[in-house]
Amino acid sequence: MSTTASDPLAALGSLPGVPEAVDSVRKAVDRVYGHRVMRRRSNEVTAEAALRGSRGSAALAGADWNLEEVRRRTDFSGEDEARTVGAALRLTAEAGQLLSIWRQSPLRVLARLHLVAAGGATPDDAVGRPRLAGEAVDEPLIEAPIPRAEEVAGRLEGLSRLIIAGGSAPALVTAAVVHGELLALRPFASHNGLVARTAERIVLIGSGLDPKSICPAEVGHAEQGRAAYVAAFEGYTAGTPEGMAAWITHCGRSIELGVRESTAVCEALQRGAA
Repeated sequence: MSTTASDPLAALGSLPGVPEAVDSVRKAVDRVYGHRVMRRRSNEVTAEAALRGSRGSAALAGADWNLEEVRRRTDFSGEDEARTVGAALRLTAEAGQLLSIWRQSPLRVLARLHLVAAGGATPDDAVGRPRLAGEAVDEPLIEAPIPRAEEVAGRLEGLSRLIIAGGSAPALVTAAVVHGELLALRPFASHNGLVARTAERIVLIGSGLDPKSICPAEVGHAEQGRAAYVAAFEGYTAGTPEGMAAWITHCGRSIELGVRESTAVCEALQRGAA
């Protein structure tokens, strides 16, 4: 991400198609928050959204498990897919506890997220810090060229400054840029996709768009499919206005699909079926 605008994230909000996506997301989120079940049983909806979001993020990382298997399983050690699902579940549980730190020190939060995701699966000296020059990156889905460690450090600092400074950009735009930039940088030796999607979740919660974390964008990313996810991300890495708009609107559609999922949960709870 490179721009010289004084408020670059706000500038992205005016790209063709983005204002419409922002408005559509806002209306969808408002509808699910207005559901009568949310007045009495919002904690249950939040818990279910966390589970489904974790499943979606893990699916994009190569562990496409049935939701009931994720719900049933208690041991996430052993095979690679189980560890991936376990990492996604741990990250989702951690996200809501890091909001105050995120606003002051996003890089500390990212380090913590990687530590939580790794869970002992990565060599200790590579956990919780950006990768060093020459260190390999294990990211099964994203095949874009990997930036050099020196570039990663500079761009992470730039991203951190944007987050701390705040601004007038809509939550969707900020969340999409944070997600896309972390995918592009792949700053850690492993689990970058899981960390990027968790960071997106943190932005959506902390911005006030989804304070109860009931609109899991990860569900929508997975539902649209890995091919669509990668294609939209390629628009981000291209850096063109059209490409950036395509990525932001893809993220917006993912949130709306997450809203649809949680609306279905609300309806099931209302019927007494969940």
